[in-house]
Amino acid sequence: MNQHSALLIENRESVDWVTLNRPQSGNALNTELIEALAGYFEGLRDQEDTRIVVLRAKGKHFCVGLDLNDNALIEKDRHPRAVWSLQRKIARIYLAMRKCPQPIICLVQGAASGGGFSLAMASDIRIAGESSKMNAAYIKIGLTGCDMGSSYFLPRLVGSSVASELLMTGRFIHAQRALAVNLVSEVVPDDALELAADSFVYDMLRTSPMGLRLTKDALNFSVDATSLESAMAVEDRHQSLLALTEDHLEAGRAFFEKRDPDYKDL
Repeated sequence: MNQHSALLIENRESVDWVTLNRPQSGNALNTELIEALAGYFEGLRDQEDTRIVVLRAKGKHFCVGLDLNDNALIEKDRHPRAVWSLQRKIARIYLAMRKCPQPIICLVQGAASGGGFSLAMASDIRIAGESSKMNAAYIKIGLTGCDMGSSYFLPRLVGSSVASELLMTGRFIHAQRALAVNLVSEVVPDDALELAADSFVYDMLRTSPMGLRLTKDALNFSVDATSLESAMAVEDRHQSLLALTEDHLEAGRAFFEKRDPDYKDL
């Protein structure tokens, strides 16, 4: 296990299990955890041996947001430059999560508030524990509800009406409603979160490595595509490229031979 005091990273074959490790503070984002998360996700672009990331947290809560007790974050100097610098430092995490080629499965228990909510939204698949509750807490402390990608992620996940409700009120959305509005893929008992993730990991590992990476790439592009034609142009390029790989031929052979494919990422 590669261990950082605020962030634990365990590689199991080609899957990174990444654990927020500040349970005593509800895994609040302090300077150490912010830097560890940004560095980890930015580094993933060069980690081809890592195919999937499972993001989870120790303790009762997933992440309660910014650590208001961290003096290094809560600047005594209210100069715009200092505030802007902090804002951009945290924003690096969510941008890197979307840019990394690996799919991210997020396991949420307890509270996911503010920046913690954005960690869940920036992931590709969310699984909620029965105790989970999520909110854009920013508006509760005199700020706009739109922060750390919330105004981008949330309408695309749940539609503008529910997004407006959550961002304008700061209300919590609990597990069962999150499932009903498609914010999460599944709700399970808290102690079954890892087992639920294993099911998605199992299926993803039986795809070709390049096919899985390019699927995330195409989804990222198509969310903001200006037309069906532009989205399909990306799909056409990806499919034409993958159709020429040995992995594509191996998938066909494995299908007819009724076995798992042995991918070489070629």
